[in-house]
Parts: sequence; C-alpha cells; structure tokens
Amino acid sequence: MNNFAIRKARENETSDVLRFIRLLADYEKLADEVEATEETLRQSLFVRHEAEVVFAEVGGKKIGFALYFFNFSTFVGRKGLYLEDLFVLPEHRGHGYGKALLKYLAATALEQHCGRMEWVCLDWNRPSIDFYLSIGAKPMSNWTIYRLAEQALSDFAGKRH
Repeated sequence: MNNFAIRKARENETSDVLRFIRLLADYEKLADEVEATEETLRQSLFVRHEAEVVFAEVGGKKIGFALYFFNFSTFVGRKGLYLEDLFVLPEHRGHGYGKALLKYLAATALEQHCGRMEWVCLDWNRPSIDFYLSIGAKPMSNWTIYRLAEQALSDFAGKRH
C-alpha cells in the first residue's frame, strides 16, 4: 500500500464524487436509479454538509471512495456513523484499500463518539458479505428496510390533516 492515502473530498471534486457514485451504481446493477447531479451533490456535501466523502488514493490517483453521514440511535442514546457508499475500482480490489477505508471510518466514528457504525449490503454481493463478516460485522437479520420514494412519498405526505 505504498503511496496510499485517504483524504476528505474537496468541493472542486464533485464531478469525481458523481463518477464514483455512477461506477458503484453500475456494479450494483442500479445505474438507472442515479438521479444525483453535480449541483445537487455540491449543495448537499459542501454547502449544507449533509454527508461527507473521502477518497482513497494511490500515488495521487483516486481509486475508491466512501460517502457517509451521521444518524442517531435512540437505543444507544448517541449518534452513529452510517456508511452510504463504499467503492474501490475493480483493478484495485484485493489490496486492502476497502478495508483501509472501513478502518478510517471506524476511527472517525470513535473520534466522533458514535455508538455504532452501520451500512447495508445487497443480498447477492457475496464477496462484500464475506468480507464484512470477516471483520466482525454482524448482519441485522430481523430488520427489513422500508422506503417511501418519489410518488409514494408525495402521495403519503399529501395526506396530512
């Protein structure tokens, strides 16, 4: 891992953030779901600071990224770090860069006094699942994620009294 570094993204790198999001979406077979634009990301990440992005670099070349934000656990009574996206370019996998990104985020969670760090993984992504299990992560098998989006979100919100 010579010349390897992890650093926070800068506003002038918003196009790189979007590029990595699209690469991840392609990998997850969800490319048609990407609605983000450079401007929405710039506003969300660098103006409103709703999430953070870090890049993994080798020799100054971006080879991976992670996007995360802080949530809150009422059960723990403290904030948590929620990892939304983690992606390493295919040609750089297997060298410990993804693990290094996760360790960086785990250290960030501890520095920020988080009670936990969480993320989701697609059921078919066996290489990632095996990796997460190997570092001690536990699947939350009794929980189901629910989502309101687009028209369903609008329809439901419009039903206020």
